[in-house]
Amino acid sequence: GNKLGGIALLRSVLTSNETIMPLLFIFFGLRFQFYSNDHEPIHVHVVAGKGKTARKAKFNVLPEINLVENAGLKANELKMAEMVIEENREIIIQQWHKFFGE
Repeated sequence: GNKLGGIALLRSVLTSNETIMPLLFIFFGLRFQFYSNDHEPIHVHVVAGKGKTARKAKFNVLPEINLVENAGLKANELKMAEMVIEENREIIIQQWHKFFGE
């Protein structure tokens, strides 16, 4: 079942403002995570960089994978993010239900 290969699933991390950001995985410098107050439809935030210079995008996972918004990720990063989400879609959905208890 685990398609992540060498990528470890990571525990929740606290950001500087103490919002719990459940971190799913890091792949080629892109962080895939939920926000603790996230809502349906199931979606994932993709973040490159840190702090004020962080570049972010948001992808819906259900009903299908699609880019909802992009704030600075480059075309090749978006393509990479979409591939990672496709490869790990079941894991993302599983982790969502685990974290949000739905």
